[in-house]
Amino acid sequence: MPFAAETRSETPVSASYLEKFLWLSLTTAVVILGIKIAAAALTNSIGLWSDALESIVNVVAAFVALWALRLSAKPADHNHDFGHGKAEYVSAGVEGSMIFVAAAAIIIGAVMRFIRPADLEQLGLGLLMSFVATSLNLVVGLVLIRAGRAHRSITLEADGRHLLTDVWTSVGVLVGLGLVLLTGWRVLDPLIGLAVGVNILFTGYALVSRSIIGLLDGTLPPEDVEQVTAVLAQLTGDPAVTIAKVRTRESGRQRFVYATVTVPGDWTVKRSHDLADAVEDAVDRALPGTTTFVHIEPSELWVDGVRTMPPR
Repeated sequence: MPFAAETRSETPVSASYLEKFLWLSLTTAVVILGIKIAAAALTNSIGLWSDALESIVNVVAAFVALWALRLSAKPADHNHDFGHGKAEYVSAGVEGSMIFVAAAAIIIGAVMRFIRPADLEQLGLGLLMSFVATSLNLVVGLVLIRAGRAHRSITLEADGRHLLTDVWTSVGVLVGLGLVLLTGWRVLDPLIGLAVGVNILFTGYALVSRSIIGLLDGTLPPEDVEQVTAVLAQLTGDPAVTIAKVRTRESGRQRFVYATVTVPGDWTVKRSHDLADAVEDAVDRALPGTTTFVHIEPSELWVDGVRTMPPR
C-alpha cells in the first residue's frame, strides 16, 4: 500500500535576521519622508509633493512588510499545517495596491496643477534636498533587493523594488525641475507629476501579479525545478526505479517538493523507505530548507510514466 514520507529542514536564515533589513528600510523611509516634505513645502512643487506622497506609502509599506515577515516566520500550528509563509505574498500585494493609490493621488494632483498653475520657489535648495533623499533610497533599495534574492524573501525584494520605484520617481522629478529652473517653464512641473504617476503604476501591477501567483500556489522558479529534476535523476540508476511525477510549489521563503517514486512491488517497506530518505536528502542538498514529500508506489501500476490504475 502506498505511503508518504516527509522531511522538514530548518529555514537557512532566521526571520529576526531579515527583520534588521526592514528596520533599516523603515528608519530610512521616515528620514526620507521628512526631507521630501520639507523640500516640497519649500518649493511648492507638485512634482516634489508627488514624490513625498510616495514616500508616505513607503513608510506604511515598511510596517506591513515587518508584520508579514514576523507572521511568515511562525511555525506550523493546529490550523496552519504548512506554516504561515504566504503572509509574505500578502505584504507584496498590499505594497502593490498602495502604489496604485499613490499613483492615483499623484495623477490627480498633476491634473489640478494644470488647471491652477502656481509659482515655484527656492528650487535649488529643494532639488539638493531631494537629491540627498534619492541617494539614501537607492542604497537601501539595492541592499533590500540583494538580501531578498539571497534569502528568497519576496517581502524584502518587494520593499526594495518599491524603494527603487521611488528612486526613479525622484530622478524624474529632479531632472524635470532642473529644466524648470533652467528654462522657467512651469508647465513641466505638472507634466513630471503626471509621468511619475503613470510610471509607478507598472511597478504596482508587477507586485500585485506576483503576490497573486504565490497565493495560487505557483511552482518553484524554473532553475529550482531543474536542480530538483537533476538530483532525482541521479537516483534512478536502477531500471526498476523511476521518478514518476514531480510537483513543486513555494510559499514565501518556504519551498515544497512532491515526488512520486515507483519501485518493484516485491520490495520491502524498509528498502522503499531508504529510497524515500535518499530522495529527501538529495532535494535538501540541492535546495536547502525544502520540505519534501515522497510517495512510493509499485511500478506495476505505471506504464510509460502513466498510472494504469486511478489512485484510491
